[in-house]
Amino acid sequence: MANRIIVKACFAKNVSPTTVLSLRSLSSGPPPGTPPPQTRTKFGALADEDRVFTNLYGTHDWRLKGAMKRGDWYKTKEILLKGADWIVNEVKTSGLRGRGGAGFPTGMKWSFMNRPGDGRPKYLVVNADEGEPGTCKDREIMRHDPHKLVEGCLIAGRAIGAKAAYIYIRGEFYNEASNMQVAIAEAYQAGFLGKNACGSGYDFDVFMHRGAGAYICGEETALIESIEGKQGKPRLKPPFPADVGVFGCPTTVNNVETIAVSPTICRRSGAWFASFGRTRNSGTKLFNISGHVNRPCTVEEEMSIPLKELIEVHAGGIQGGWDNLLAIIPGGSSTPLIPKKVCEDVLMDFDGLVAAQTSLGTAAIIVMNKQTDVVKAIARLLMFYKHESCGQCTPCREGVHWMNKIIHRFVDGNGKPEEIDMLWEISKQVEGHSICALADGAAWPIQGLIRHFRPELEERMREFNESRQQRRASV
Repeated sequence: MANRIIVKACFAKNVSPTTVLSLRSLSSGPPPGTPPPQTRTKFGALADEDRVFTNLYGTHDWRLKGAMKRGDWYKTKEILLKGADWIVNEVKTSGLRGRGGAGFPTGMKWSFMNRPGDGRPKYLVVNADEGEPGTCKDREIMRHDPHKLVEGCLIAGRAIGAKAAYIYIRGEFYNEASNMQVAIAEAYQAGFLGKNACGSGYDFDVFMHRGAGAYICGEETALIESIEGKQGKPRLKPPFPADVGVFGCPTTVNNVETIAVSPTICRRSGAWFASFGRTRNSGTKLFNISGHVNRPCTVEEEMSIPLKELIEVHAGGIQGGWDNLLAIIPGGSSTPLIPKKVCEDVLMDFDGLVAAQTSLGTAAIIVMNKQTDVVKAIARLLMFYKHESCGQCTPCREGVHWMNKIIHRFVDGNGKPEEIDMLWEISKQVEGHSICALADGAAWPIQGLIRHFRPELEERMREFNESRQQRRASV
């Protein structure tokens, strides 16, 4: 009706209706769920009152009573009663992107589930199968702050209209699974889960499913297959899980950290969460720092913090000093390494690391100083990916095997310089040509090594050939 009045007024004034309607849409501001623009240019030094995970190191009581003292389960009923659209818009406003590695916008992913139902139930699946080498953030949440995840399941389930959540937890996580099961039982006893959850009129159940230790089950469709009792092998997409997921029903799969931050976002507002980090890289993040640092740790910090500052402040610096740094793998073993010169200025967020030809991944920072045999380190990762490949796709099954054989020869320098280009070409044929991203995760460490350490490979080959010639001459 309002638009009709505007159009009539435009004809009377001899003004284009399209022009006036477009001006009106501009004056009304951005659509709901748009993150506010970021005006800050310096990031880091997160204040304690802004931390989402308040018991990350297990210094407080992790059970229900202690969790409620720290603010968990506060006004959860009010959040649920505000409805799915409000929760989804708040998460969209926060700019939250998936914390499992892919970085897909969470609010958008949840909105895919909000369409007219066809009689099938909907499900939430939480990916707690933390198998990426170097990554150990989700286990800290489940061991020390399990109620954040349980409450997050309830709120995320309400947002997507799910009837139940399945937490697929890595089989080796015994203590974490035990604590999670206790937290789920406490939530049921308190009336926070089950029929009429939190007195909201919404019925919701949470189940835990223990995996058997396969890395490939970290891929969302392989995880779904495993829950259904099948071999953990990825499915072809489409259909996507939002259409055909667990038990053939619409399903959303999210990482533990992604789900665990959603209650705090709903309580403190999406705009608050979006005030941290650069635009498109919002929020706080758990970072794992391991390797050749003085204090390996898991720490919650602001997104977009400089990598050097993160290591110096929270991990006590590099063993032997910053000048002794060789390279860093910034996002778990599947992301390409970056040398010291790149580490000086790079920002720890999605866009900053893509610009440096690597990825944020799971934000698991693996530090290597100059005492590291970098070729041997990458060869060890290739052995892991070869072992964990499900063998379903030929490029992954065969290509990763070939890369593994070649890189292990390169450790001693047993190769020719032209074979470096051949290895690069194999990695490119493997990358992007399989059902899931395991092949990409195997190819990227090789590409990072060749991109930044080709002279090291060539020098080893020269020394190996010289020594072989000397042995032949002495015979």
